[in-house]
Amino acid sequence: MLAPLFKGIEFAHPGFFWLFLLIPVTVAWYIWRERKLYGNMAVSAVKGFALPKKSLLPKFRHAGIVLRSLALAALIVALARPQSSLSWQNTTTEGIDIIIASDISGSMLAEDFKPNRLDAGKNIAIDFIKNRPDDRIGLVIFSGESFTQCPLTIDHDVLINLYNDIKYGMIEDGTAIGMGLATAVNRLKESIAKSKVVILLTDGSNNMGSIPPLTAAEIARQFNVRVYTVGIGTHGMAPYPFPTPNGVQYQNVPVDIDEGTLTKIANTTGGKYFRATNNATLKNIYEKIDKLEKAKIDVTQYRKKTEMFLPWAIIALAFLLLEFIFRNTLFRGALT
Repeated sequence: MLAPLFKGIEFAHPGFFWLFLLIPVTVAWYIWRERKLYGNMAVSAVKGFALPKKSLLPKFRHAGIVLRSLALAALIVALARPQSSLSWQNTTTEGIDIIIASDISGSMLAEDFKPNRLDAGKNIAIDFIKNRPDDRIGLVIFSGESFTQCPLTIDHDVLINLYNDIKYGMIEDGTAIGMGLATAVNRLKESIAKSKVVILLTDGSNNMGSIPPLTAAEIARQFNVRVYTVGIGTHGMAPYPFPTPNGVQYQNVPVDIDEGTLTKIANTTGGKYFRATNNATLKNIYEKIDKLEKAKIDVTQYRKKTEMFLPWAIIALAFLLLEFIFRNTLFRGALT
């Protein structure tokens, strides 16, 4: 009967419910006391007694114990501290911090991927982000230099919006793989996550920047950062758009990915090198990384609970106040 009343509610101190045993004890004491105070008189006839005027007051003779019992019941519920049970939960989280380091150099506009390498990488990475809602993920972009587009965050909507905003020309052209990796590692070095990961995508060879790629890999290893490297580009030649006075013209340009360096980076840090030659293989690579990085840990997320004892305390006070008012005013004759 009371189940719907307490639906979605839990109690911080349920032991106080043992106090409900006091209610029948109190009622039993009241009944015993009443019998002691009011005796019985047997007479052969009642004709000699004048009948009192009919009144409703005698019917309220026991209203006091009813109100006090209700007040005690409400007070016990308040002492048990009812709380909203929706305010905390046990969850399983991956316990992983991930930085995606993406090359946005001019060669990423080649259209061996649809619509091009840069946009294909963005779209597939965003799907990867959506599939990992419990991880903190950040974004570093690099070309001739590097910078953090989005620091580590659990707010993936913000991350995805910032990811969608990246485009060629945001920074000086070139391919500074070492700088991109170093910036990503810098974002992870203070992390206390169970696993720290960089996913580095590039379609070229390091030709700019003050930090060599293998030096950045050693730095990553020192900070226990695992790096998955992805070479993005078809084998052989790829169509590249060149703007001309007569519109965009396409020319086939050679695909030059430094797979040796990318493999060494991955091996140094305990990661793995992948080669993506089209949209499908790139998507498959992200799926493989997603499966590799599934170090689940159980955690309890504690949040501020919603206390709900106050209404019950107010109800208890209201019953006591009513009992006091009735006993000393309207029903004085009936309650005493």
